[in-house]
Amino acid sequence: MAVYNTDGQEVESLKVDEAVFGGSVRYPLLKQAIVMYHANKRVGTAANKGRSMVEGSGRKVFRQKGTGNARIGNIRTGKRVGGGVTFAKGLRDFGKRMPKKQRRLARDSAILAKLLSNNVVVVDGLNFEKPKTKEFISVLNNLKIERSCLVTINSADVNLYKSAKNVPKVAVMPVGELNAGDICNYRKMLFTKEAFLSVLNRDQTSEN
Repeated sequence: MAVYNTDGQEVESLKVDEAVFGGSVRYPLLKQAIVMYHANKRVGTAANKGRSMVEGSGRKVFRQKGTGNARIGNIRTGKRVGGGVTFAKGLRDFGKRMPKKQRRLARDSAILAKLLSNNVVVVDGLNFEKPKTKEFISVLNNLKIERSCLVTINSADVNLYKSAKNVPKVAVMPVGELNAGDICNYRKMLFTKEAFLSVLNRDQTSEN
């Protein structure tokens, strides 16, 4: 695995053992994790008023037979203007869960899938003395990253966060917060060398 500097020049290489990431991509597990992360982002607050929730009398509008009209109930029925909604929507929780070990395996499969498709780039460091979006974009161009990218760092860096904040389709995330959903949302992954080594050596204790 090549390691580049911020000018896009290869400075060293790292040996990557696929066994660290499970040896193979577990596609069924990866799909399950992605479905879970998408489901957990859904906000089930859509709601309508059913016939029991709208105002109006419960008395039958007219008698059942003898009027020549179609039979009908009270004015709150869903067949009448101002009545309640038939099969009204209510508050709903779409959340799903996965065991911690499965989430970890799905994350590893997502990283391995990026590695196998040559969509992982490792840079020796991303150090900004102050927030500078122009310099950050220049680094991406030097590394030939032209599409969406998830920048993975070893620990929080305010200057880097602010430098990437206004760049479209780019996100910055500490390695301890990586998950399969976020990894698959971006075409490329840009690791700092320190962050990539921490993944290979499993130094991180925080799991998602």
